[in-house]
Amino acid sequence: MSELPDKERAFFEWYNEVLERSGITDKRYPIKGMNVWTPFGQKTASLLDRLIRSRIEPLHYEEVNFPTLIPETEFRKEGEHIKGFDEQVYWVTHGGKTELDVKLALRPTSETAMYPMFALWVRSHRDLPLRVYQIVSVFRYETKTTRPFIRVREIHFFEGHTVHLDGAAAETQVREDIRSFEEITRALCLPHLRDRRPDWDKFPGAHYSIAFDMPLGGSKTLQIATVHYYRDNFARAYGIGYEDSEGNRQVPHQTTYGISERLLGAVVAMHGDAKGLVFPSVIAPVQVVVIPIFGKERNEGVASFAAEVVRTLTNAGIRSVLDDSDERPGAKYYGWELKGVPLRIELGRKELEAQGVTMVNRLGERASGSVAELTSVVRNALAAFDQALWTRALNQLMGRLCRIAAGQPLDPEKVNVLGWCGRESCGKQVESTPGLSLLGTLEDTAHFEGLPEPACLFCGKTEGAVWALAARPL
Repeated sequence: MSELPDKERAFFEWYNEVLERSGITDKRYPIKGMNVWTPFGQKTASLLDRLIRSRIEPLHYEEVNFPTLIPETEFRKEGEHIKGFDEQVYWVTHGGKTELDVKLALRPTSETAMYPMFALWVRSHRDLPLRVYQIVSVFRYETKTTRPFIRVREIHFFEGHTVHLDGAAAETQVREDIRSFEEITRALCLPHLRDRRPDWDKFPGAHYSIAFDMPLGGSKTLQIATVHYYRDNFARAYGIGYEDSEGNRQVPHQTTYGISERLLGAVVAMHGDAKGLVFPSVIAPVQVVVIPIFGKERNEGVASFAAEVVRTLTNAGIRSVLDDSDERPGAKYYGWELKGVPLRIELGRKELEAQGVTMVNRLGERASGSVAELTSVVRNALAAFDQALWTRALNQLMGRLCRIAAGQPLDPEKVNVLGWCGRESCGKQVESTPGLSLLGTLEDTAHFEGLPEPACLFCGKTEGAVWALAARPL
């Protein structure tokens, strides 16, 4: 089989080819941007959902499932929100041959579906805080070039919605959601940038939006999650209110938290290489593949040894498979590397006699261990692989950033870190460099050492200036 396209020179060609060859998704469904989750892709998505649940349920979110269709009457109650989504909505206008009295929107997001119900659920201060989430499909009529996981029309989507007594409680929730996402991305070995979107680019109806952006190469970035603080904007529009402890009517404050299948696209984009996918162990459908190495003839002792290794690992909860097919070892290595399996165990006559295992991780690092301590040896190897993957990804991220000093031009081939005074007139000047946009103000400077006090790149003001990001958002 031919080599994959060069990732750095032809990213999207590489990306599409990796997805097609690995079989993680099938984009041949006859609606553009609505792709099929294959068994391999569905397993990966389920593991990603499990990871998300494990990090958000400790924050007292409870799972719900709301209808897919939203009456137009409810959809249009919050004008700013609707203005932001109007051109992306799919509308259902008929039931069979009967024209509907009220059009139904195929949900692009669920505020307008949930909040009429929240008005019924929230009556007293004792009902708060309310924290719910769902993992569902949302639908947006994407008119740009569609790409699996990155830009699609049917989106696999986690959305968390909360209601709180006041703004202070809601903003505490925002900080907790941010921490939970940092835990998710650490498990996925995905270093990223966190920024507060400028007012002209925040989520429709939000007071402010916090976005998590991952550089992809050159000046391209991918938004992989968002957290929004709404204040009481939606609560007033949908009549959500509560009676406080003194019997007075109050309007609550709300937040949302969204993660889409783009997070899986980010894993593919950040970690994948010239051999194919590279999965961190937490979402790898197969964490370990065991490959018996035979000579000219099949050695039943080696075969039994390999099968016992797989049984031991499987019983320990490590997702393992045995590849004892007739293919040559090199072909097996190629196939499993393409699918991103973190760890390969090679077992031949030498390993059988020594009662040991030879391990090769997806980054090509070799190690050995004793069968007597098999489970701990393999867990340690997976942990070491994840750490190496994080370090490699962090180095990649840092190599894609460029700090722009006063008087310097923006770099159209990098993600730019620049001073900004906060005024829209200055922020929009970023667009004078073709393709670049102001992502927002940098919320987290953990990846940066020795940042001086910022001055606006465009007007030179230092008062109120902050560090900001300029890039080419996908």
